[in-house]
Amino acid sequence: MFTVKSRDKETRARTGILETAHGDVPTPIFMPVGTAGTVKGILQQDLLDDIDAKIILGNTYHLYLRPGTDILKASGGLHRFMNWRRPILTDSGIPGFFTCG
Repeated sequence: MFTVKSRDKETRARTGILETAHGDVPTPIFMPVGTAGTVKGILQQDLLDDIDAKIILGNTYHLYLRPGTDILKASGGLHRFMNWRRPILTDSGIPGFFTCG
């Protein structure tokens, strides 16, 4: 669910909260990119503590190629594969497998 918190009357820009199963995400927001199930160049603990990343963006095509759907399914899904408890947004995907949450 998305809840609008404020609107600009002139530009119609808005802020809000995106509610997901893995936590709420304030918008607008910066999303680090975890293309193949990892955000390169930064430790996961730094994503949590220093950057306080509320959500990570994944690329479904790259995840499909590597590590692949068989490995992701065997791991229990993308959240478990990445060991990430916060929301993940993927750009497209297999219904029910790659979802925002």
